[in-house]
Amino acid sequence: MSEFTNWHNQTIGTRVVEALQKNNFKASYVNTKEEALDKLSALIPVDATVGIGGSWTIKEVGIDTLLEERGNTVFNHNKPGLSPEETLALRRKQMTCDVFLTGTNALTLKGELVNVDGAGNRVAAMIFGPKKVVVITGINKVVTNVEAAMERIELFAAPINNKRLSRPNPCTVTGECMDCQGPTRICNVTTVMHKKPAVTDLEVIIIGEELGF
Repeated sequence: MSEFTNWHNQTIGTRVVEALQKNNFKASYVNTKEEALDKLSALIPVDATVGIGGSWTIKEVGIDTLLEERGNTVFNHNKPGLSPEETLALRRKQMTCDVFLTGTNALTLKGELVNVDGAGNRVAAMIFGPKKVVVITGINKVVTNVEAAMERIELFAAPINNKRLSRPNPCTVTGECMDCQGPTRICNVTTVMHKKPAVTDLEVIIIGEELGF
């Protein structure tokens, strides 16, 4: 990554941190996923129960693996081999965990978090339930406004996540959202956090790298 890219990432990242803070979120910027991992490790108590939302960014940062290795109780419904009943049970436990970790589909320059969800468990846990919510996002998720956020989701996040989840939806062929109506659709619930939810301790960590979808 060039010094010019680093400069731009830091400049945009700092702007978004300030916007988030004005919207009552806790927020910080780090340059690398390694710095984010160190920050998260210090932030999350060893005895905390931790829920993991569906997020490729979390996987790339490696916090899920670190937490399991050091002995935290981790509710991760993304693990392979789980039955539908086990997956649902873990999603429900995420709603009342000590710390909920998730990514975000998009983050605006005004400090707004924009997400589209299938079952709604991820966005529900972001809004209310866990004692603390930490959103981890790459700088590539930053967009100008909510409209641009939806465009980003429809062109990048939704098709790639459908492909990742092996859903037989039209976007896995066309590469962009087709507003499908089938039972395997994953774009059912849209949320925009304009400000921090009133009783939720929500913190955002922006990483100056391209992470996730």
